[in-house]
Amino acid sequence: MSYIKIIEVNSELGAGTRGASLGVDALKVAALNAQSSFFKTNKSVKVKCHNDLLLSKIKYPYAKRIVGILKVNSNVSKVVAKTLKGKKKGFPLVLAGDHSSAAGTISGIKKAFPKKRLGVVWIDAHADLHSPFTSPSGNMHGMPLAIALGMDNRELSTNNVDKATIKLWNKLKKIGGPVPKIFAEDLVFVGVRDTEPQEDYILDKYKIKKITVEELWANGEHRTAIDILQYLDECDLIYISFDVDSMDDEISKGTGTPVPNGLEPQEASNLINKLLKNEKVCCFEMVEINPTLDIKNKMADTAFQILESATEVINKKNKKMGIKAVKGIKANPTVSLDALIANN
Repeated sequence: MSYIKIIEVNSELGAGTRGASLGVDALKVAALNAQSSFFKTNKSVKVKCHNDLLLSKIKYPYAKRIVGILKVNSNVSKVVAKTLKGKKKGFPLVLAGDHSSAAGTISGIKKAFPKKRLGVVWIDAHADLHSPFTSPSGNMHGMPLAIALGMDNRELSTNNVDKATIKLWNKLKKIGGPVPKIFAEDLVFVGVRDTEPQEDYILDKYKIKKITVEELWANGEHRTAIDILQYLDECDLIYISFDVDSMDDEISKGTGTPVPNGLEPQEASNLINKLLKNEKVCCFEMVEINPTLDIKNKMADTAFQILESATEVINKKNKKMGIKAVKGIKANPTVSLDALIANN
């Protein structure tokens, strides 16, 4: 792995409120306000999105705009895989609108490393474990982990899903390779506190690891990071997805689904940075910034501070691994990711 590559996913097809597609631009404004050259220093690529479909009539009410989301996730998967396995290998830093595209990020990692066992750290107020069979809203930003896990949860189905939706849903699960992409035992939630009964059923049935905000406060960010990494010790690679609504709603007003009693920004940043120091972490993602719901771009300003700090950690790790940041210089051929995987 070498230089950081920013992957911009300006899609909001999966959200219930409008504006998340402007999240990356809000981060760029925050960078300008901070007089930071972040978006000039780090190379970036824009994934083709299909927000024009927001103007189309909703055809599949239990999986809204699934046709467009299928296209976006396929595009994300290809770009992430190319970043990880292309001639100039990069560390994907995914900046996305709504969280539905995270299924594409996971698919891309698995497309690049089909034989690797992938661990997921999901820092979010929501579990995002719904399917078209269980979703109370049909908004697909609540479904990315069900896609990655290949779970329909028909046992608790509340929706009469038509055959066309099921066909598209199954296609979505197969993007980037076989189903499932991840296993329940390789998933860790941090800060989840707003779930529905159908999601609770999956959490309980598969005994998925959850770290509450209160547990993080009690144990501290350092101990929590160690706990997570030890839990995912048998995984070959780790992906971190950070939804800004994991933070307290006093901070995260500029997101579509704020929830009280969340993380403080410094707590979130400390945890992310400690996790990123581990060589197994191959991708970091930030999602759900919505400047149309914000006041004076406060959410993006806060998120950018977290992002910039995280990037410093990634670059330091790359340097430690013998990799030159930004320029895309190939890693020292005598140093392998596998050889460094256990080093924390």
